[in-house]
Amino acid sequence: MWYAICREEVESLISHVMNTDTKKTRSENERTEFHKFFVDQLKDIYWAEKHLAPALMKMSRAATSPKLTAAFKKHHDDSSKQLAQLEQIFALMGEKPQGKRCAAMAGLLEEADGMIEDTDANSLVRDAGLILAAQKVEHYEIATYGTLKALAAYLPDSKVQRMLGSILTGEKKTDCLLTALAEDYVNECAAQE
Repeated sequence: MWYAICREEVESLISHVMNTDTKKTRSENERTEFHKFFVDQLKDIYWAEKHLAPALMKMSRAATSPKLTAAFKKHHDDSSKQLAQLEQIFALMGEKPQGKRCAAMAGLLEEADGMIEDTDANSLVRDAGLILAAQKVEHYEIATYGTLKALAAYLPDSKVQRMLGSILTGEKKTDCLLTALAEDYVNECAAQE
């Protein structure tokens, strides 16, 4: 008898939860802990992208190789587009775009500055260092966007996941471009200086 009462209560509770969940409005769903966590991570990468853009221009000016200079300028342009996409994602989530200081990106950008300070101007050693610094940034971005894309599968709007997937694809292409530059000539020339 006790089992039958418990079972009825559980079934009633499940039914109530199922009906309540389907009746929740989007704004009620947005207040979930998961939503807050996801938005907090968006704020982190938004700050990172905003602060990366000027750093990429600095790296572009510091590079010796015209191809590396062009790669940094392209990444700068891509970052501007990614910021616009992140702003759209914030809007889809009913949130205002804003950043939250990203300690990881701040540290990576500080490292990039160190590469410039610690290497000689107009050298391929500097370019090798800049590629190293830029790939550290890329790998951070790939990890962040990859995780956000995976988390977005549990959000009500599937467009968020698609947009994050698009950004992730761009980050992976940039990483491949930097690897190609390093392997095609920068590393070998740097080793000979």
